[in-house]
Amino acid sequence: MEDLTQIHPLSLAFALVSGFLMLLLPRRAAMVPLLFAVVFIPLQQRVVIFTLDFFVLRILVLFGWMRVMMRGEFQGIVLNRIDKLMLLWALSSIVMYTLLWKTPGAFINRLGVSFDIIGVYFLTRFLVRDMDDIVWVIKTLAVVSIPVAAAMLVERATGRNLFSILGGVPEYTVIRDGKLRCQGAFAHSITAGSFSASLLPLFWAARKLGKRRHMLMYIGLATASLITISTSSSGPALAYIAGLIGIFMWHFRDRMRQIKWGLVLTLIGLHIVMNAPVWALILRVKIFGASTAYHRYRLFDQFVNRFSEWALYGVQSTASWGFWLFDVTNHFVRIAVDGGLLTLVLFLAILAYCFQSVGRALHSGQLSADREKIAWALGASLFVHIISFFGVSYFDQIRVILYLNLALLGTLRALTEKETLRKKIEARRALETAGAVA
Repeated sequence: MEDLTQIHPLSLAFALVSGFLMLLLPRRAAMVPLLFAVVFIPLQQRVVIFTLDFFVLRILVLFGWMRVMMRGEFQGIVLNRIDKLMLLWALSSIVMYTLLWKTPGAFINRLGVSFDIIGVYFLTRFLVRDMDDIVWVIKTLAVVSIPVAAAMLVERATGRNLFSILGGVPEYTVIRDGKLRCQGAFAHSITAGSFSASLLPLFWAARKLGKRRHMLMYIGLATASLITISTSSSGPALAYIAGLIGIFMWHFRDRMRQIKWGLVLTLIGLHIVMNAPVWALILRVKIFGASTAYHRYRLFDQFVNRFSEWALYGVQSTASWGFWLFDVTNHFVRIAVDGGLLTLVLFLAILAYCFQSVGRALHSGQLSADREKIAWALGASLFVHIISFFGVSYFDQIRVILYLNLALLGTLRALTEKETLRKKIEARRALETAGAVA
């Protein structure tokens, strides 16, 4: 059954209409159908052609790339360091996973995963060119979150998932420790909550960018909160708190270097004085009673202790690491298990340069105060994802939101570098003119 087409007629119709809209809409609005598909169509909706899985999201990415090629919208893009690292990360993922499993199926599998990474990332880079485009994406996400929150309210009230009619998600909502764990069209309540938590900083930053957006962003803040609460999961709750911390740290943005090194030294100090390793703090981070904090601690502990097993090009299974540890509920561990140390280091480098891009944008003096908040919020949203990584391995459409976030930060870096280059050229011309006059 896994190799059969599984798509509801409504999903197919939605995909085709969305695809043609992506071809026809103005550049700035071309991402809108893709973002709606992310939250309304379960990932399992797919068409299988010659054993190749074409999920609805992949079909829309193909439409997007078709548009970009037809209109030449890829022109003018100069690859920056984040762009190049994304390409290297995808390549490393393909090579290492194929070496690990040594089968054609493994190679095809990683081609599909890399298509998602590169397809979504660079489609966003081609279509989202400036800060106004980034604000448009945030506005779209706010609009998208409203029906998602409404569906979550229905699910919370009835215990039944409206999206189950499309297939791919259960009809009856999962209950743990007496609490409904609503998930909507996402494959799991944790990824649904990670989606909503990552939006919180974005809506906060855009709430004062004009009167028309004012109310929409406050509604977005409410819907992001409602969706997170409806998941009844510790991971999303902690990610939401991380979003609040990211917002609060805006007031200390000029002291981030000291705060960063202070945090690093604190963790090192705790590791020295604690009876357990510092990552045992994962055991303390638990909001809901049914949280699987111990499982997550054991997984990360074994990940560190079994470095030699996975460092070269990964490991086929983590079942031997301990009870139930075949379930890899950590995104960093998942990347390392599937691709070894090199693939993990490349991913960490991407995150590092994304945060660096925020700092450079803020210190460049090129952005207005309101646009600086947008830049900061992109970094805060990425911080939310990182906190989520310690509770779940991204495996459904939440990956699209992650790649979107990385691409927006890639655009931010490109804007900063472009303006810096322009100023250097102007300064050089001024010097040449002054020399000629002399």
